Amino acid sequence: MAMELSKKGLGHVAPNPMVGAVIVAGGRVIGEGYHMKYGSWHAEVNAVNSVSPDDVRLLPESTMYVTLEPCSHYGKTPPCAKLIIDKKIKRVVVANMDPFPQVSGRGIGMLRDAGIDVTTGVLENVGREINKRFITLHEKHRPYIFLKWAQTADGFIGKRGTRVMISNDDTEKLSHTLRATEMAILVGWETVLNDNPQLSTRHVEGDSPLRLTVYKGDVDELKRKLLSLNISDNSAPTIIFAETETRLNDFARTIRIDFSKEILPQIMRELWSMNVSSLIVEGGAKTLQMFIDSGLWDEARVETASELRIGDGVSAPVLSGAQLDRTETFGTNKVDFYKKGC
Repeated sequence: MAMELSKKGLGHVAPNPMVGAVIVAGGRVIGEGYHMKYGSWHAEVNAVNSVSPDDVRLLPESTMYVTLEPCSHYGKTPPCAKLIIDKKIKRVVVANMDPFPQVSGRGIGMLRDAGIDVTTGVLENVGREINKRFITLHEKHRPYIFLKWAQTADGFIGKRGTRVMISNDDTEKLSHTLRATEMAILVGWETVLNDNPQLSTRHVEGDSPLRLTVYKGDVDELKRKLLSLNISDNSAPTIIFAETETRLNDFARTIRIDFSKEILPQIMRELWSMNVSSLIVEGGAKTLQMFIDSGLWDEARVETASELRIGDGVSAPVLSGAQLDRTETFGTNKVDFYKKGC
């Protein structure tokens, strides 16, 4: 139940983890809550606050089930471990330890030092899957990365100089739903110029992700090009990794990287330092292949239009080291969902 509650935070709490909490006393649920929005009260607080006045007296005999180790530090909110201690909750069952260095093990330690019975590692794999973005950010010092592209039945993602519509209404909505749940989206500069994408969530509800691209060249020329490009509009902020660092307009800026060195490790470090916990890479083919060849991906979504053939064009990326998780059909198009193999 706590796991299911935690999932309600998807798209609302990043870069914080998704957390659910359930309080049980006498075989009955007396409180429940989840982390609803970044910067707002944590799941444990919401669970305690949901307990009715008649049931507050049961807290000292209760068990709290929580999907992630209660925090032990003062951040945007006070430590949840202290709240649990203050409320004299008897037992706490935890799925995952918090990989965040300021918490890791300290929350559990606080509870046990206060005499609370703590059980850890329950449904641990389920919890890691739910919080794969948060865990990847703190364990690997990079975002959790989704690769996504659409290809024709004969293996092309488009024609040079001509935009080919491969996705249908349903798969486009699916793509925008992914954008609404993840923190950032990246495309190569050729895709920006050729397709002039908005990279927004205009077909679904939810905030548009941070827009990212890479530009090697004169920044003054970049400013001129941006005047006609959608990535510089006000629908979402834009960061362009370039040779110099500057403010381009009210919604776009550059971050400097060294093009004489590998660029992906530099981009990953910058995103980690910004607490960007998830990233969608949508194209083009060269950019996607660069991530694949570097092993910098976690999941991939490959859409194929089974009735569309164009004979020639830009070849789709070649995905390696992938395990097919499932396939979903949307009209005449299918989407294969992959996870990176061990």
